[in-house]
Amino acid sequence: QVQLVESGGGLVQAGGSLILSCAAAGNIRSINAMGWYRQAPGKQRELVADITSGGSANYSDSVKGRCTISRDNAKNTIYLHMSSLKPEDTAVYYCRADFPAQIGATKYEYDYWGQGTQVTVTS
Repeated sequence: QVQLVESGGGLVQAGGSLILSCAAAGNIRSINAMGWYRQAPGKQRELVADITSGGSANYSDSVKGRCTISRDNAKNTIYLHMSSLKPEDTAVYYCRADFPAQIGATKYEYDYWGQGTQVTVTS
């Protein structure tokens, strides 16, 4: 069993910064991509940023230039450095991790999600 434990959310004024972290714990052999998603009230969950095991990062247009995702493979942990925060960044932020698996010759992935951490940006 695997758990993703998020931390670092909170209340911040517009223009401020936050660092979110997500640590994967449990029976882990390897992790493929990990990422951050967010869901604001009344909206669908959306990708914020993700990062491969090799360190290649991808960002949504809404946070590009304001957020940096990083990864510590030895700790099975990712971080999201967010700066120049805006009220529209207010959401629950979720961590996701993709784990490789194989049955016979068939390779596939399964994902786990964290419980979410609230980020609230006030104007």
